[in-house]
Amino acid sequence: MQAGVMHKFANTVLWVYIVLLLAGGLIGFLKAKSKVSLILSSVFAALLILTAVKGILDEQFARTLANILMALLLVVFSIRLTKTKKFMPSGLLLFLTIAVLALRNIQF
Repeated sequence: MQAGVMHKFANTVLWVYIVLLLAGGLIGFLKAKSKVSLILSSVFAALLILTAVKGILDEQFARTLANILMALLLVVFSIRLTKTKKFMPSGLLLFLTIAVLALRNIQF
């Protein structure tokens, strides 16, 4: 794939992930009254938005920061899955995060 096409694909994948992350936090709040889910998903989504919007951050720094943020989310979702032993929602978000990291970092 050409560099421009790859960048656009990676950015689209990130935007989809951001929307799903926010939706997960909102569902956690509505179903379990979890303010922590809503706050954390909003904070991480806001930081990921900063990495996704072109021109706010240096492109390489934004890519690295997005990877770091998603790695932190991997830890959070892993801990939640271990504590609750329930696949939904933390297990789903864990696997989704792994998939997004892979899709954004695979070099074709």
